[in-house]
Amino acid sequence: MPKHLVLIGLPGSGKSTVGRLVADRLGTHCTDVDPMIERATGLTVAELFAEEGEPAFRDRERRAVLQAMGLPPHIIAPGGGWAAQPGNLEAIAGIAVTVWLAIDPGAAAERLRGDRSRPLLQGGDQESRMADLAVQRDPFYRKATANVEVTGLTAEQVADRLLAVARERAGWS
Repeated sequence: MPKHLVLIGLPGSGKSTVGRLVADRLGTHCTDVDPMIERATGLTVAELFAEEGEPAFRDRERRAVLQAMGLPPHIIAPGGGWAAQPGNLEAIAGIAVTVWLAIDPGAAAERLRGDRSRPLLQGGDQESRMADLAVQRDPFYRKATANVEVTGLTAEQVADRLLAVARERAGWS
């Protein structure tokens, strides 16, 4: 039986976009965690951060990923900070394969230029804020089962590489 494929990485690394592409190719679905939380609460991620704070959002995010893990194996795309929360990666070990979509912070910032929906990238230079996130989160991302470098690749190229990981490491056919 295949395992869940959980995509981790910086904002702008392509988790949502590529997750849907890979899910389509595997004949499964993709749980995109941020929209799942937004539908459940009726608030955007930015509104949740503003009203409840980041710790409360991270708790919602953790619970949403665990809920998705209870479904048949599929692709799961949590927010960029999910993997950096203590215990999250350990909680899914053995039942999921984590894949780090590694991207240069400058390239990630460029992909998100003008995007005002990401609370941790607001206020100041987006590229330097992304670089700071990379420094904080890379040690957690490095714990992933597999690493796919996405800088300079199209979504289709990244999906091809993820399909190989899904087949080789997660038991998908």
